[in-house]
Parts: sequence; C-alpha cells; structure tokens
Amino acid sequence: MAKPSEPTGDSHVAVLAFPFGTHAAPLLAVTRRLASSSPSTVFSFFNTAQSNSSLFSSSDDLPANIRVHDVPDGVPEGYVFSGKPQEAIELFIESAPESFKREIVAAEKEVGRKVKCMLTDAFFWFAADMATEMNASWIAFWTAGANSLTAHFYTDLIRETIGVNEVGGRMEETLGFISGMEKIRVKDTQEGVVFGPLDSVFSNMLHRMGRALPRATAVFINSFEELDPTFTANLKSEFKRYLNIGPLALLSQWEASVNDPHGCLAWMEKRPPGSVAYISFGTVMTPPPGELAAIAEGLESSKVPFVWSLKNMVHLPKGFLDRTREQGIVVPWAPQAELLKHEATGVFVTHCGWNSVLESVSGGVPMICRPFFGDQRLNGRAVEVVWEIGMTIINGVFTKDGFEKCLDRVLVQDDGKKMKRNAMKLKEQAHEAVSSKGSSSVNFRGLLDAVVNI
Repeated sequence: MAKPSEPTGDSHVAVLAFPFGTHAAPLLAVTRRLASSSPSTVFSFFNTAQSNSSLFSSSDDLPANIRVHDVPDGVPEGYVFSGKPQEAIELFIESAPESFKREIVAAEKEVGRKVKCMLTDAFFWFAADMATEMNASWIAFWTAGANSLTAHFYTDLIRETIGVNEVGGRMEETLGFISGMEKIRVKDTQEGVVFGPLDSVFSNMLHRMGRALPRATAVFINSFEELDPTFTANLKSEFKRYLNIGPLALLSQWEASVNDPHGCLAWMEKRPPGSVAYISFGTVMTPPPGELAAIAEGLESSKVPFVWSLKNMVHLPKGFLDRTREQGIVVPWAPQAELLKHEATGVFVTHCGWNSVLESVSGGVPMICRPFFGDQRLNGRAVEVVWEIGMTIINGVFTKDGFEKCLDRVLVQDDGKKMKRNAMKLKEQAHEAVSSKGSSSVNFRGLLDAVVNI
C-alpha cells in the first residue's frame, strides 16, 4: 500500500514500527512531523497490515513523502495460537529482521534511493547491525519514559548488584546506585530485569536493546527534559545523542476535530472545576471483576462525579448505572487527552502507562495509580514519590473503602491540593518545553538534523 510521490533530493529513511500496544501511533506522529519538515526526504513506513489498518483511514491526509508498506506478522500459515502471553509478539520478533530487510530492499528499488537512515522503535535491537550492514545511521525511539529506559540500559548492573535468583528478600531495596533511581525500589522495576521470565523472547529483546542503544546515532523519547532532569543528564552521558521531544500529546496538530461520540466533553461542561474523576486503564488491561465492582461501589458511595471509559460493563454492580445516572457516565471510549485538559477534571484514575501519565502531566491533573505490569509500577512510583503528583491505590488493589479514601485525599485533603500544585508546575514546564524555543522544540530540530542530514 505504497503511496506515490515524487519528492526531490536524495534522502530515504526506513521507519520500522513495533505493531503492538500503543507503539506504532507515536512513531507515526513523529514521522509525520519529520516528513512535513523535510519534504524532499522519502519516509518508508514499515508495519504489519493489521497495525497499519488501525493507523490509517481511507481519508487519511498523509504527507506525500510518506510511503506505507505492510510487513508480515510472522504468524505461519495455519498456525494455531496456544494462548500463552506475548505469543504474537514472539512470532513477530523472530521473523522481523528478515522481513524488514526484504521489504526495505523492495522499497529502495521502488523509490530509487538507498536507505541512509533507519528510524526504528527502540525494541528492535537488531537494527544496529542492519544499519551497519546498510551503511546507514540508526535512530531509536523509546516510546516510554526515561525511568524505564534507564532500567533496561542498566539491567546488567542491576542484576550484578541485586542478583536474580534470591531477589525475593531484596524487593524493598532502592536502586540508589543508579543516578535518578534513589527512590525506585527493586519491586518497581519491569518484569525481566531481575524477576519474572528473564529468558522469554520479550525479556531478551529488552535486555539486548539496552546493550545495543549506545550504538545508535541518537535515542529519542516522548518526554521533556524538565520532567526527569537527573535521568536526562545521565543518559546524555551514556548515548551519542539523547533527545526528549515531547509531550507528543501537545503537538498532535493532525487531530483537527475531536472525536467524542459519547458526548463526554458536553457532560463535563456542567461540572465544577476540579471535581470530576476520569477513570481509564488503557487498551491492553482491565482490572479483574472484583476490582471493577469496588471502583463502582467507591464512586457511588463517594458521590464524586465521574467519566469512566470501560469497554465491557458486565461486571458493574446490578443497578449501578441507573443509580448513578446523575452522578457520572460510563462509556466504551472517551477522548482522553481532551478530558485531561478540561478544567472540570480533578483526578485521573489510571494504570500508569506512559502515554496516559504524560497526558495527565500535560493537563496538570493528579493521579490515582493502579499499575499492572511493565513500566507501570515505575511510573506509579514516580507519580507518588518523585514528582508527588498523585498516589498509588492503597495496598495495590481497588477496594471500596480504599478507593474512597484515595478520592478524598486527592480531591479534598490538603495533601491533594499539594499534588495539584505540583502537577500544575509540571504542566507549565511541559507547555514551555514544546514552545518554539523550549527544550523539546530544540531537541526536535536536533532529531530532524540527525535523520535527514546524514
């Protein structure tokens, strides 16, 4: 599904997307910005057909110099999935190096230019060798935060210091031997660093990525320097070039009209400033049925106005929707970034995925965190004890009473007012970072230079 174009000049950039979770969309957003800023450069965007179909609509107004290509998903013909976690990811990763190489050769023939730059999801550690073979530069995009990137970069050091077999008794220890991780505990780190399935395909991918990234011409992330100044200084010293170019949510000029099919924003207009709890746990994870019921019971009992983004409402208590009709709305999808910008939003109840955390920071909204896996625990810990802009749910899981106490603390108590002040300071810094002379704008120009002036 290549898009025809005839730009002049001779730069050709291969963009390699990771087709799972919320990885491909931010990479495409960055590619759009780069393509608009350098119309003579061809950007060949490689992704699976399924992921591409979710990213592009027939009416999509792509810059003429972006060409979209499908790559195989790695699932053999007739393959029957066993249902084990990350099975589709493992199949894709195993086939990806050869699939990408083959499709890049075809794109080079079609465009009539050799690829001079590989712009890839950081997960693709093998891009370091591919770029060397192709005599191209490698630029890696880490779609999450500096905290999780640091944990993967220092995995070997963490394993040597903490150990991996007897880690059980050391879970409460902090990682103060790494700059910026003085308040991060062993138990906050991602699975695959020192606990969990260390030898899985996914864990090995991240471990190899951490070792490969110093070879990259540049590593860039969706964040802003002022959010994590210690990590920023440290990673600048470890990588050839380390660039914060976010928050991307503040730069999405392609969202011309807000999609709000369930009228969430109109509902918000009738609520007092800072009064509404917005609840969403992303697209990958849903709390177990007992916790969903506890959230509903806590909301009903607290009388806090709410917007709850929840696809499957089957586990809500009987009669909950009727009894809370005046208090809140439950919708299968909500315009999250816009809700977090709205002055009526007082707290975001979240799984602490990086995009969600950064959107909340950009809106100056405190958080109640219920992490599940991956970098979510690290992000939740940062929200609570590093940035002090929210709290983790009491005892790690939702109960009716625990959730009520959290809502009261964030929305009513002095402690919550302090969280709000801290969140507003970070919001100001985020907006300053993406202004014309801000750190993220300067860094984006550095990224553009690294990508097209090879």
